[in-house]
Amino acid sequence: MNALKRNKFRAFLTMLGIIIGVASVIVMLAIGEGSKRSIGNQMSSMGTNLIMVMPASQQKGGVALGNSNAQSMTLDDIKAIEKECPALSAVSPEVRASGQAVVGNSNWPTSIYGVNNKYLNIRKYSIKSGRGFTDKEILTYAKVCLVGQTIIEKLFEGKADPVGQSIRFKGIPLLIIGVLTDKGENGMGQDQDDLIIAPYTTVQKRILAITHIQGIYGSAVSEEKNSEAIAQVTNSLRKSHKLKDGEIDDFQVRSQAELVQTFSSVMDVLTLLLGAIAGISLLVGGIGIMNIMFVSVTERTREIGLRLSVGGRAYDIMMQFLIESVLLSVFGGIIGIVFGMLVTYVVTSVLGWGMIIMPEVQALGFLVCSAIGIFFGWYPARKASNLNPIDALRYE
Repeated sequence: MNALKRNKFRAFLTMLGIIIGVASVIVMLAIGEGSKRSIGNQMSSMGTNLIMVMPASQQKGGVALGNSNAQSMTLDDIKAIEKECPALSAVSPEVRASGQAVVGNSNWPTSIYGVNNKYLNIRKYSIKSGRGFTDKEILTYAKVCLVGQTIIEKLFEGKADPVGQSIRFKGIPLLIIGVLTDKGENGMGQDQDDLIIAPYTTVQKRILAITHIQGIYGSAVSEEKNSEAIAQVTNSLRKSHKLKDGEIDDFQVRSQAELVQTFSSVMDVLTLLLGAIAGISLLVGGIGIMNIMFVSVTERTREIGLRLSVGGRAYDIMMQFLIESVLLSVFGGIIGIVFGMLVTYVVTSVLGWGMIIMPEVQALGFLVCSAIGIFFGWYPARKASNLNPIDALRYE
């Protein structure tokens, strides 16, 4: 401790690499973990028991044509799924179109989704004002719709409740009968409030002029029933599409839980990568400690010779310098942990980022610092303990 006190500034500069390294690891891992949980929560808010069915990618002559124009699914598939899939609590068809929504002299590019009256519960939407559409409105292709908060802000200046007013989409006038509660962006950064919802028959017949459906959304009875629901939907669709054994599905079934799990795996890799990049500075800090310990051994060669000549053992000399390097590393690690927590708190408070500090990261940082002190301090300490006392005493 006295040796470190005699060279306070040098000791601080030596610890600086460790301080920056530990703080960087804590901040980077806090960003990664916070982002992972935030996006995971947003995706889960859409319903972890959500089941999605989309047409599979089409091929012709070995060329992938995509699935945007696939017409493999119809309303008969919905009826079959409702009848044969008890693991699903609700099912809705979906057809969608993009275009300009117009109110007076204002217009806004958006999307309209044609669904049934179970869609809101499946996708975890709620109605802020007004009402949803009825079965009769679905059967009669009624020109009614519900709008999200973004539509209100862009076309109605976000001031008044637009229920009872009309909005035009691709020249078709639609009566607004309900306003959806604000949901914000999803995990992919997509605005979940920038949409118009109408009866699927209205979008199908009046806007798109098609007879097929573009997707199916369902809700499993519970999250534990996801796998069973996927299996039942797959079997039902293969049966209704008359696919033989060995034939490739002309549809694809996904669950929200699978997407959350996949995204979490990707975020885990990115978090680990961020931590590894930040950990490079810990290696640099360790090299700095080794360098300073070599300098310290050289400066105190006569002291080492004196200790050895009065009975000091090689082990005592090695432990003296090894403890110095460990102290430098551990003190730097403690300061780095505090500094990393402070930076995380400031960034979270000022920028509003969802950063999460994990206690295990702090403990790991402390252990790594101790290991760095031992690893990079051992060789200089070993060199000091192997000095010849007579040669050390003669050293100038």
